[in-house]
Amino acid sequence: MKSLIEFIRETYQTNEFIPLHAPTFPGNEQAYVAETIASTFVSSVGKFVIDFEHKIESFTGSPKAVATSSGSSALHTALYMAGVTSGDLVITQALTFVATCNTLYHMGAAPIFVDIAKTSLGLSPHAVQAYLEEYGVIDEHGLCTHKETGQIIRALLPMHTFGHPVELDELAVICHRWNLVLIEDAAESLGSFYKGKHTGTVGDFAALSFNGNKIITTGGGGMLLANSQSSGERAKHITTTAKVPHPFEFYHDEPGFNYRMPNLNAALGCAQMESLPLFIEQKRALAKHYQTFFSNSELQFVHEPSYAKSNYWLNAVICPDTQSRDRLLKSTNDNGVMTRPVWQLMHRLPMFKDAVRGSLTNSELIESRLINLPSSPATIGLTHA
Repeated sequence: MKSLIEFIRETYQTNEFIPLHAPTFPGNEQAYVAETIASTFVSSVGKFVIDFEHKIESFTGSPKAVATSSGSSALHTALYMAGVTSGDLVITQALTFVATCNTLYHMGAAPIFVDIAKTSLGLSPHAVQAYLEEYGVIDEHGLCTHKETGQIIRALLPMHTFGHPVELDELAVICHRWNLVLIEDAAESLGSFYKGKHTGTVGDFAALSFNGNKIITTGGGGMLLANSQSSGERAKHITTTAKVPHPFEFYHDEPGFNYRMPNLNAALGCAQMESLPLFIEQKRALAKHYQTFFSNSELQFVHEPSYAKSNYWLNAVICPDTQSRDRLLKSTNDNGVMTRPVWQLMHRLPMFKDAVRGSLTNSELIESRLINLPSSPATIGLTHA
């Protein structure tokens, strides 16, 4: 434990407190934000919102990106566009951040928790297919329904945990067979690629997050990715209060959301996007640095799946058991090096304790043994990856 603390402090060249993930602002952040303030267009109208959307489209290859006020609002919009409604079920993972499931709760929908794959820490195609074979049926309307509850299973919602892509091709095949909408929770995976495709561009819709701890930040904000221009345009419409363009009249043609990203936040995002390739390079180098350190350790470093190129948003190790995990957590945090366990599984939380679920063997193992390590971009002493 002492050697790990010394290793992390040497990597970051500091004796001060080391956070899990801190934002860095190496470029035009101050200039663009100052420009926004000078223009007075600091709210939902301004050039940086459009510029930011275009930058995300260019980087990811998405046909349409829609800036939103948070990752949760992007996910809500994606689920809404997918037709998820009150009483529906959505297959997702129990090993996720609570926002994934909170969105379903507030829509009146409910999760089905299915196990993860150890390689990706995200939804396992094998577990999803096995669950559907046992509990799913296609009804006379062509809808996937749950045999026991009779509810419609509307969508499949995998998360790219810590930036590691799930097996998207296999999940897409399952969605096609069972008439499910594939929605990627890509909140943590900007800069991650699955077989050469950016995460968020394989599913029908995806949600990105730009919270302060993500690989780039807008302070607060998110982005919806749509796999077609037309669906993206409609998503843009409903996230901007569904207002029909007019020089002065207010007419809204359907119920909409006020999920607009302020121009002030988008300005920060535009500057951050200019440094994104550097951030990815630094974070992949940091992951390689960690991997070398743990090569002869009892701690197992979590590396990218063979089919993927990950952004390594948060580096992680798997401990031999829960006791060693707890000792490492206490030792590092007592010495000013922030580490954390993974989230508690969603079905352990009071609002999701009665959720339908399959076997969660891998999820429970990872929950009891995984630790996240400091993952802010770092360069000192690192080689390119």
